[in-house]
Amino acid sequence: MQDLVDMVKNIEPLRVYGRVAVVNGLLIEAKGGLSYMQVGARCEIIRRHDTPLPVEVVGFREDRALMMPFGPVEGVTPGAEIRISAEGAKVYPTTAWLGRIVDSFGQAIDEFGPLPQGKEGYLLKAAPPSAHKRARVGERLNLGVRAMDVFTTCCRGQRLGVFAGSGVGKSVLLSMLAREATCDAVVVGLIGERGREVREFIEETLGPEGLKRAIVVVATSDEPALKRRQAAYMTLALSEFLRDQGLEVLCLMDSVTRFAMAQREIGLATGEPPTTKGYTPTCFAELPKLLERAGPGPVREDGTQGGPITGLFTVLVDGDDHNEPIADAVRGILDGHIVMSRSIAERGRFPAIDVLKSISRTMPECQSIPEREVVRQARKVMASYSNMEELIRIGAYRSGADPDVDRAIILNPDIEQFLRQNKDEYTPLDESFTLLAEILGGG
Repeated sequence: MQDLVDMVKNIEPLRVYGRVAVVNGLLIEAKGGLSYMQVGARCEIIRRHDTPLPVEVVGFREDRALMMPFGPVEGVTPGAEIRISAEGAKVYPTTAWLGRIVDSFGQAIDEFGPLPQGKEGYLLKAAPPSAHKRARVGERLNLGVRAMDVFTTCCRGQRLGVFAGSGVGKSVLLSMLAREATCDAVVVGLIGERGREVREFIEETLGPEGLKRAIVVVATSDEPALKRRQAAYMTLALSEFLRDQGLEVLCLMDSVTRFAMAQREIGLATGEPPTTKGYTPTCFAELPKLLERAGPGPVREDGTQGGPITGLFTVLVDGDDHNEPIADAVRGILDGHIVMSRSIAERGRFPAIDVLKSISRTMPECQSIPEREVVRQARKVMASYSNMEELIRIGAYRSGADPDVDRAIILNPDIEQFLRQNKDEYTPLDESFTLLAEILGGG
């Protein structure tokens, strides 16, 4: 009997292979082995005189599987062998990953060698926690940026969008948050970033102090759409791992728009119908699945709670149109939005946050009654100045015509100075309210 058992153990397991049938641009059609494949599964295509090409199953058409590559398709030949894997992609992180820079596969791309691997695997494309098992947002979070702490106060586990055009300082704002926010760990996802700016962001903008408690996930703009999309999934998977360790996590992603663009490329290649501005239906279906993974930690069966994931996601508004499809969709999913204005950046005030157009949906409950009054008065003053700004600048406004505008003119220089903040400057949240109250009291 034992001999029979040994014979069974030594039987070579069944291996099922597919074959390349068609390569059309970035879309690879495969035949064979369909019953062993599933959408999201990883496979490898054996290339002539080159390393195997990793691909992902993105759909099916009649009797063929549709795949997209994680690298260049050069070297793929007709009938090339496809090694099939039925499992979805996982990552095996540890807390030793803090301070490291990884790619969309979770492999180190810095100079400090291979990363240690953990025992538990985390699915890159995991489902968000169910609503009834999720805790409520926690107490307010000190972000260290005066304009945000006062006018868009953020709570632990909240998700905010940073809406900005190109070149108005959103990367610098993210670096300020990564360095100064009161949290245990930071995960930064640079999705579709310019290759030139990655090292500059890490070494200068983020700096050694910011990197020390952060994991940075990088997928540059020249990488295939699958890698750019996977980098976003990797960012949330690492955040979930740190959350499960009981840490308070700040998840920063730059940008959600490039994630949607990558999903658009994938959708169009597989034959999805284009909708507004060419975005396919799966773009709008995948956005909430990604963004809902951030938030308060789920309540475990023993009554304990995982750490919260506070998410700040940048949205690169196309043509400075804050109502373009992705910006509009993301604004409806998140718990508030920070609007960065090009006109404010052009006059040299950074961070270029347009306070009057920004909102946090956890306010005013997370502020005390005196703090609410300070914010109300400050908004009133800024709104009065904004309404008459053009007349004031050309000298058409006559002093004494409106007491509110007269007060706004007096207070405007001090309020502008309050909103202006250098990237190395830090102000505690409570002190920010005190400073603004002093400014308003002086007018």
